[in-house]
Amino acid sequence: MKNILCCLYLLLFYPASGQTLKKESIQNKAWTKATRYARQYVDSLQHAQDIPGISVCVGNADNILWAEGFGLADLETHQPVTIHSRFRLGSVSKSLTSFAIGKLIEEKKLDLDIAIQNYVPSFPVKAYPFTARQLATHTSGIRHYRASDPLSCLQRYATVLESLSIFNKDSLLFKPGTAYQYSTYGYSLLSAVIEGASHLDYLTFMKQAVFDPLNMAETCADYSDSIVANRVRFYEHTHGKRVNATQVDNSYKWAGGGMLSTSTDLVRLGREFLHPTLLSQKTLDLLISPQLLLDGTNTHYGMGWRIGTDAQNRRIIHHGGLIDGGRAFLLIYPEHNLVVAILANMSGVTINLPEVETIAHYFFTANR
Repeated sequence: MKNILCCLYLLLFYPASGQTLKKESIQNKAWTKATRYARQYVDSLQHAQDIPGISVCVGNADNILWAEGFGLADLETHQPVTIHSRFRLGSVSKSLTSFAIGKLIEEKKLDLDIAIQNYVPSFPVKAYPFTARQLATHTSGIRHYRASDPLSCLQRYATVLESLSIFNKDSLLFKPGTAYQYSTYGYSLLSAVIEGASHLDYLTFMKQAVFDPLNMAETCADYSDSIVANRVRFYEHTHGKRVNATQVDNSYKWAGGGMLSTSTDLVRLGREFLHPTLLSQKTLDLLISPQLLLDGTNTHYGMGWRIGTDAQNRRIIHHGGLIDGGRAFLLIYPEHNLVVAILANMSGVTINLPEVETIAHYFFTANR
């Protein structure tokens, strides 16, 4: 049944012209072979690491090439993972937020290089001014998590501004622009900047400006107290056993780690870098331009995206997310027409860049 659903889904994405179908009939043989090897590989990852469920999707500029669920979304009810299962994205949420930044730039509502108090006047002034660009590239000096942060209790922050109370009284770690320090709190503050620039709350702006135009209908906030259709259950390993992950409320970090999505929705986002429809190529290039520190050091991080090369020296942009009960990874080959997304409903698993590159490799090999 799982494979039948996958095939039906793929058929929906193929054009109807005879010439195109003839070309794709040749490609489909290659994709079938690639899918077979990739399926075996993902299946081995799942079983070797005792992961309850995985969702994977591979696409190019024109089509979804493969989308499939593995294992269980819920161990108690034996509900299977499907292509519509929603997983926690963790820090891949930052990549989604980058598109909001791009949209506001194009609408001339956001200046990346002025002090953030122009958009969030209530945020305390620090020893040095810092900007939206520096927040987006992790060079602002805003800190990351501390053990003493009040994150273990299920506290719902009613607004983005309210969630800033966790860190807004703290000093900067360094003079902005002089160092790179990964910071999810920096993205919480960035979402407040988005609200100030757009005059909408962050989640409303994301839906109207990013998710709806890109047909990402299955992407939403991970509200801990709400019924969310197709949301998976979340797990972790304790003493070698699979157990329910610790309950969390992610309202303090919607922009940096609080979103739910499907692997197919992530591929829809990634395909923007292959065939832009929402943002201009100039804006997309800005989002994936590596930030340079004041001393010229390359951080290999843009605005919500890591930039590098794969084992075959192909340029890649990517981001991973690790969160309670979840692992996410999105990998894009902008010059080689491929996007790979993978999601798991267990934290602490080894699904990193080498594993996702391996999935991509099967499709590159098949297309030769």
